[in-house]
Amino acid sequence: MFRAGRSAAVAALAAAALALGACGGSSDGSGDGGGSAEGRTLTLWHYETGNSAMGTAWAQAIKDFEASHPGVTVKFEEKGFEQIQKTASMVLNSDEAPDIMEYNKGNATAGQLSKQGLLTDLSEEAVKRGWDKLLSPSLQTTARYDERGIMGSGKWFGVPNYGEYVMVYYNKDMFEKAGVKVPTTFDEFTAALDAFAKKGTTPIATAGAEYPAQQLFYLLALNKAERAWIDSFELYKGKVDFHGPEFTYAAQTFSDWVKKGYVGKDSAGMKAEDMGVAFIGGKYPIMVSGSWWFGRLREEIKDFEWGSFLWPGRFAPGSSGNIWVVPEKSGNKDLAYDFIDITMKKEIQNLLGNSGGVPVAADPAAITDERNKELIENFNRLSTQDGLAFYPDWPAPGYYDVLVAGVQELINGSKKPEEVLDEIAQPYDDNLADIAE
Repeated sequence: MFRAGRSAAVAALAAAALALGACGGSSDGSGDGGGSAEGRTLTLWHYETGNSAMGTAWAQAIKDFEASHPGVTVKFEEKGFEQIQKTASMVLNSDEAPDIMEYNKGNATAGQLSKQGLLTDLSEEAVKRGWDKLLSPSLQTTARYDERGIMGSGKWFGVPNYGEYVMVYYNKDMFEKAGVKVPTTFDEFTAALDAFAKKGTTPIATAGAEYPAQQLFYLLALNKAERAWIDSFELYKGKVDFHGPEFTYAAQTFSDWVKKGYVGKDSAGMKAEDMGVAFIGGKYPIMVSGSWWFGRLREEIKDFEWGSFLWPGRFAPGSSGNIWVVPEKSGNKDLAYDFIDITMKKEIQNLLGNSGGVPVAADPAAITDERNKELIENFNRLSTQDGLAFYPDWPAPGYYDVLVAGVQELINGSKKPEEVLDEIAQPYDDNLADIAE
């Protein structure tokens, strides 16, 4: 994977930060205070597409917010996930920070920003507004961070208002044509992959240049994992052996799947959007990815029947969804809190559920679509069996790029599985040593 030199990378990030901040947050100095709302602007960033479940719900939340706050305008700016991921620290440390922003949860992202003092402590608001009652303890894991930036305890620095998990989407028409039944066990799943490969069809749509392939790699590790291993890896509650059975199985199996044609070698350069578009276009029978795709698939797939099922194993990547954070430099914190409150109301949560999302505070009776009900029920089932395993890039700052590079090497065959494990172990161990100091 090509990596720019340090000076070039810094220059590129600085340019991106300037571009992100060109239409930055309000400068009216309102802060936490009340006063007249007349002429105030709430600058809001998120990266949900307009036809996704979250995009649909947040658009309605903006309308409801403006209706309940006469004189206040919401200035919404859609940003890319990668864009915010790479530049958030720089932007939030400038005077161009938005008032409220959707951000990725976990140690490496929200935890890192909280440790740097860039996010507002929401603990008091969480109690005052009842968010702590609406969110179960497991969903609160990604909202709270300690002084080290480790999730699961400490102060509230974000508020999640939906759930998410990685599942298997499948093309029912392609399954039927190939005579493949929906698998219920991992052995049946691999048999299905083999059946497609023998017919000359690459079964799994994935993307090595972004998150999907590393999540598939993590799923394979989870098939050999117990909860104690997950807590050690994600929460630093124990020592992780990168050459133990979990990661060894994941690296070797992923490499084997490429050789067997279950994963295409061309996927090393594909991005998540490429993967999704290819599946929507009927080019692959299977896409292993998150519930965040559900609403878009429902909206855009017209030429074939499709469905979804849980990954055949006890665990899957998943947690609360991304979180609303309020930058410390927000000029309109009171308005930001009000907006978060609106996204937690039953009306918005019900809309989220009926649009293909996984709400955390909806009325179950209000969810009318059977496929949407199944999506939510599968999340609840996974959550109830303690099957939410967070995400592989969360433990350490910059670990997302480390995993992208490592999995690309597995796809390209440029490094042996054991070499890739050495490569992904070093940054993790370095970060663990920094935390221990």
